[in-house]
Amino acid sequence: MIKVIIAGAAGRMGQRVAHMVSEHPRLTYAAAFEAAGNKYIGRDIGELLTGNRMGVVIQDGLEAVIGQGDVIIDFTFHAATMEFARLAAKHGKAMVIGTTGLTRENLGELKDLTRHFPCVQSPNMSICVNVLFKLAKKTAAVLGDDYEIEIVEAHHNRKKDAPSGTALKLGEMAAAGVNRNFKDVAVFERNGIIGERDPREIGIQSIRAADIVGEHTIFFAGPGERIEISHRAHSRDHFAKGAAAAAAWVVDRENGLYDMFDVLGLQDF
Repeated sequence: MIKVIIAGAAGRMGQRVAHMVSEHPRLTYAAAFEAAGNKYIGRDIGELLTGNRMGVVIQDGLEAVIGQGDVIIDFTFHAATMEFARLAAKHGKAMVIGTTGLTRENLGELKDLTRHFPCVQSPNMSICVNVLFKLAKKTAAVLGDDYEIEIVEAHHNRKKDAPSGTALKLGEMAAAGVNRNFKDVAVFERNGIIGERDPREIGIQSIRAADIVGEHTIFFAGPGERIEISHRAHSRDHFAKGAAAAAAWVVDRENGLYDMFDVLGLQDF
């Protein structure tokens, strides 16, 4: 069995990842950790998941448990994620990273670090969302420059980053489909007298409210018609299930940086 270490084990995603790890035939929940000062440190993770002890005690930080597992699953915060990646590189431990908010500098460092360990990194681990990424690129390529591209994303009121990593990835995929540099054409806010829309723009708008798990819609709008492609997450379980699948996949890989297209066999789709 592949031994899994879960970061942010007491959090909402940490608990859902734990559930999906326990359901996976090749994985076992070996260790759990939280940030220093977390009130759940020292408690058995089973008390949070099922009310019954399972022999996995939440520890203070990754260093305390890194020798207990084969792969680390992380859905925490970008600054913490980079610290975990540096430790993974030092110890040669595989990682699955679903954290969003990673900067270009973070991703550059991560790519360099993964010379020393295998890692799956994706802004969204959902199978359906990764199909959506591919559809965004293919639809943009087919429709071309006659259709304007806009993205709207909605999440819960505790999400720390905006736009979502998923929305940014959608923008990047659509931009690639029409041979544009996303960084040059992305527009993240419109307010006041903004003038006519540049037809090459790719706009992204963010909504934060209540307990919305995650919703993304990409619009392709042309004269007299439009296509809307949407994904709505009903729970966090699809993200957690994808992360568990990635954990089972990545431990047998050579060192390097992979994504969910690799895990799902979608690179050529």
